[in-house]
Amino acid sequence: MSLRMLNWGAATALTVALGGCVNFAPGYNRPEPAVSVAGEPAAQDAAAVPWRDFVRDAGLRRTIELGLANNRDLRVAALNVQRVRAQFRVHDALTLPQINASAGFNRSQLGNSASVNLGLSAFELDLFGRVKNLSESALQATFASAETRRSVQISLVAELSNAWLSLAADQALQRLAEQTLESRQRSQDLNTRRHALGAITGLALSQTQSALESARLDVANAAAQVEQDRHALTLLAGAAVPADLLPSERFFAPTVLVDLPGGVPSSVLQRRPDVLAAEHQLRAAHADIGAARAAMFPRIALTAAAGSSSDALSGLFKSGGRAWNFGPSISLPLFDGGASQATLDASRIGREIALAQYDRTVQVAFREVADALSVRASLAQRLTAQAALNVATERQLQWAEALFRAGGSSQLDVLDAQRAFYAAQQGQIALRLAEQTNRITLYKVLGGGSLQE
Repeated sequence: MSLRMLNWGAATALTVALGGCVNFAPGYNRPEPAVSVAGEPAAQDAAAVPWRDFVRDAGLRRTIELGLANNRDLRVAALNVQRVRAQFRVHDALTLPQINASAGFNRSQLGNSASVNLGLSAFELDLFGRVKNLSESALQATFASAETRRSVQISLVAELSNAWLSLAADQALQRLAEQTLESRQRSQDLNTRRHALGAITGLALSQTQSALESARLDVANAAAQVEQDRHALTLLAGAAVPADLLPSERFFAPTVLVDLPGGVPSSVLQRRPDVLAAEHQLRAAHADIGAARAAMFPRIALTAAAGSSSDALSGLFKSGGRAWNFGPSISLPLFDGGASQATLDASRIGREIALAQYDRTVQVAFREVADALSVRASLAQRLTAQAALNVATERQLQWAEALFRAGGSSQLDVLDAQRAFYAAQQGQIALRLAEQTNRITLYKVLGGGSLQE
C-alpha cells in the first residue's frame, strides 16, 4: 500500500512538474464592509491632505516634526517594519537555490585526500506552492507592519496636536484665573476699607474673602495642570520642546488647523491604515492555508555538488580529479499522527479569526468617524450659544456692580454675577478646545495623510 502511494505521489509530482506549479491557497476577494456605509466623498479628502497642510500653526508644525523624529513608539513601529521585512527576505530566499562552497582535507592510515566542491543543498521544487505561500504570508505581514507604522504616525500627529492644544487651553485658563484673582484682590482691598468705615457688613467682607481664596486656589490648580501638560508634550515629542514652539495667544486663531468636511463612503474606511493592516493579515491567513494544504503533498528536493578531489593537494585542480553527485529526493507524508490536518485546520481557523478582526476594525472605524461627525454637527451652534452666554453674563456683572454701588443690590448678587461670568469664560475656552480637537479627531479617523506619508 505504501509503495502504491509512493508511486502515485511520484507520478503526481511529475505531472505537476510538467504542467506547472499549482497553488492551493483559497481565492481572495476583499470582504464587503461589516457596516452599511453611505455618503458622498468629501470635498476635501483627509487621506490626501498631508499633515503639514492640515496643521497651519508654525509652532505646532515644528513640534510635530520634533515628535516624529524622536518619539519612541514611532521608532519601535519603524524598527518592527524593518524586522518583518528581514523575516520576509528569509522566507523569500527559500524560493531560490542555495549554493554552498566547501573544501576539505583528510589524512588517515590509508592516505591523504583533498576536495573542493560547489553544491546545491536540498533545494525544494515548489510544485504545490508551499514555499511560495510561505513567502506570500511573510510579504503580507510586511505590508501589515508598514500600515501599522503609518497608523502609529497618524495617531502620533493627532496626540501631539491634542497635547499642544490642551497646553494652550490650560495656559488660557491659567491667565483667566490670574486675571480673576487680581480683580477679586482689588475688590477685597476696596471692601476692607469700606468695612473699616462701616459701609458694608462683616458678612459681605467674608463673602469677598471667600471668593478671593477660591480664585487663589484656581490659580494654583491651573499652574499645576500647565506643568503636567508640558510633561505630557515632552513625553510625546521624545525631547524637550523649545519655548518658542509652545502655544501662546495665537491658540484660538482659526488658522491653527484646517477644517475638514465630512464624507464617509466605504472607500474612506477601507483605506485607513489600520483597516489595510487587518486586510493584509487576512491575505496572509489565506496564504497560510495554501502552505498547509501543500504540506500534505509530496516534496521533491534536489541536492547536487560538483568539484574536484585528489589524493594530494598538488593534484587537486589537475585533470582527472573532477567529481560530482546529484541526488534528488522525494518525501510523501504517509502518517504523522494527524499533524498535517491539524495544521490545516488551525490555518482555516486563523483565516476566520483574521476575517472577524477585519470586520471589527471596519466597525470601529465607522463608529469613530460617526462619533466625530456627530460632535462636529453641533459645534457651530454650541459656539454661537457660548458666545451669547459670555455677552449676557458680562452684562449681568456690569448691572450687578452698578446696582451694588448705588445700594440697590447686595454683595452676594455681585459675587453670583462674577462666578457666572467666570464660568462662561471657562466654558468658552473649553468649547474652543473641543472644536479644535474635533478637527484633529476627524482628520485622524478619516486616515489623514495616509495617501501622502
